[in-house]
Amino acid sequence: MPLPFDLDLFAGLASLIFTLMIFSYFFGDNFLFKLALYIFTGVSAGYIASVAWWQALYPKLILPLLTNPIQNAPVLIFPLIGILLIVMKLSPRLAGIGRLAMAYIVGAGAAVTIAGALSGTLLPQVLGTINAFDSTRGFFNALINGAAILLGTILTLLYFHFGAHVKPDGSVRRLSGIELLAWLGRFFIGVTLGAIFAGVYASALTALIERIASIITLFGNF
Repeated sequence: MPLPFDLDLFAGLASLIFTLMIFSYFFGDNFLFKLALYIFTGVSAGYIASVAWWQALYPKLILPLLTNPIQNAPVLIFPLIGILLIVMKLSPRLAGIGRLAMAYIVGAGAAVTIAGALSGTLLPQVLGTINAFDSTRGFFNALINGAAILLGTILTLLYFHFGAHVKPDGSVRRLSGIELLAWLGRFFIGVTLGAIFAGVYASALTALIERIASIITLFGNF
């Protein structure tokens, strides 16, 4: 049965309307911009809830209990207790009980974050600094690149060194050498943040070009 309307046309018009609502922020914080944010937030929350239900809760918790409750109940008893504790946070009187489950989630999340930072950031940074001295690419190139990366790493870490000493006048300051090296570390931090900003700006510009192109295509289809 054919649809009573063109789905592509409807999607294009909705995209155009939401684009104009977002760009209305140029005229200040207004109702249309807030409405677009509320809709996007609600759709995102609904999508996350749907994914959590169909990919986590239902196949890994509800379905095992329905198919073989006797065998799976001992394994799933702790997730069920955690869910009940989190649901209790909806009540102001029982919110304190839900802190046990939240403490476990925060602790597990912190452990995963630390492990991810070590394996995904710190160790690759160390290995990248070591590999920069690979002489197979040319001795002088390896020396210059490796020295720049190593110097930037050391100076950046020294920038976040907060060890200080109490001066005779009662002020607390870092050592003069550490202060000088930390000031040089600002240069590498500034270059890094500038590169990140350039990447974000390029991504935003690409998204803007895509939106303009889709709007032009939409009007062209008429």
